[in-house]
Amino acid sequence: MTTTDAQTDQQIIQAIQQGKQDAFAELYDRHNTWLLAVAYRILRNRNDAEDLLHDVFIEIWKKADSYDPNRGSVTAWLAVKIRSRALDRLRTLNTVKKHIVEQSATEIDFVAPQDQISSAVNHNQARQLLAQLNQVQRTVIELSYFKGLTCQEIANHCQMPLGTVKSTLLRGMQKLRKNFNHHEVSTHVSR
Repeated sequence: MTTTDAQTDQQIIQAIQQGKQDAFAELYDRHNTWLLAVAYRILRNRNDAEDLLHDVFIEIWKKADSYDPNRGSVTAWLAVKIRSRALDRLRTLNTVKKHIVEQSATEIDFVAPQDQISSAVNHNQARQLLAQLNQVQRTVIELSYFKGLTCQEIANHCQMPLGTVKSTLLRGMQKLRKNFNHHEVSTHVSR
């Protein structure tokens, strides 16, 4: 990056600190591609990387005044931010996944004998549909619907912003509905 680019980035950050949305859009346009690549390299999931990029840019908008030019360039500041948030998210996802696996292994399903066949079909169908979601969507839905946690409790548990939990839950449910409707149509056609 040239000195001119670094100076331009600092000017953009100063404009963002003054609440100028066009400067925020310019910063996003200048850096979103490589920041997404960094997030993806760590998280190994495009949706998770996109969600993280969204969260980091919201944080930049809200806390642009935390940038200190004496500590490094804007590019370095952005790189540290995306990397540390991606590693935090990766640790959280691994912890949540481990917790869910451990809990699932210890839970006993008490289903009445007459309901076992129907329940097994529904359970297998639900498992197949959930497997089509990305890890974050699956985790949020499982915590919400199977563990009964509120969005705020999920946000606290997963150390994610509340807005991200809500949008992840919404997108996950939309995908489940779409996949369920497709499954229902194909099941009726094959009968």
